[in-house]
Amino acid sequence: MNAELQLALELADVADVIAMASFRDRTLVVDSKPDMSLVSAADKAAEEALRAHLALVRPDDAVLGEEFGSSGEGAVRWILDPIDGTHGYVRGLPVWAALIAAEVEGRVTAGVVSAPALGRRWWAARGEGAFAGWHGRSEPIRVSGVERLDDAHLSSGWEEMLLDPRWHALARRAWRTRGFGDFWSVMLVAEGAVDVAVEPGLLWDLAPLYVIVEEAGGRCSSLSGEPSLEAGHIVATNAHLHDEVLAALS
Repeated sequence: MNAELQLALELADVADVIAMASFRDRTLVVDSKPDMSLVSAADKAAEEALRAHLALVRPDDAVLGEEFGSSGEGAVRWILDPIDGTHGYVRGLPVWAALIAAEVEGRVTAGVVSAPALGRRWWAARGEGAFAGWHGRSEPIRVSGVERLDDAHLSSGWEEMLLDPRWHALARRAWRTRGFGDFWSVMLVAEGAVDVAVEPGLLWDLAPLYVIVEEAGGRCSSLSGEPSLEAGHIVATNAHLHDEVLAALS
């Protein structure tokens, strides 16, 4: 297994233990950030634990985390979001995950999305395919072969997109539309259960999603069609429908 992927899976184990210990804990301390998004004590504790683990096993690597920013320099950079979906997490919803990616010389080469409350984990490394499973059980995953929008299953939990008339028009053309939201929509594309997902996200939200979907045979980009971790959103498809979706939402 790719060395970065192996370590990313170890880091996901660490994050999951800490996050699950505080999940649905009514005493959990929750604060608001300046942008009015939420951060819990579990978010901070998980990222601190991941950074401590990396300091022991990869002291020369750089780290970028949602809660504590950037540190270190090196050819390898770890991109961390220990609890993606904090708003749902603090309300007791199971749709949250640890997002971990390894970037080598500017290119994301491995990624893990671990959603312990859903009992599901997804991972991939460049050139090694994409997989899903849980604790010792795994299976390769692949995007769907759906080629017609009329047969497609769409998903988005992005409020801005759901209010957009272009999304409404696209949804009316599709076979089915549901809002699974956040990382889950995109991982369902990688699994082949959903054909198109459009979600918001910052760099640490998007980094592992790109590599997993692409290794599953799909395609990711911004709404303008450029692959970008800085766009603030992601369009993930089974590749067959990508250009048609971009044209409809442009």
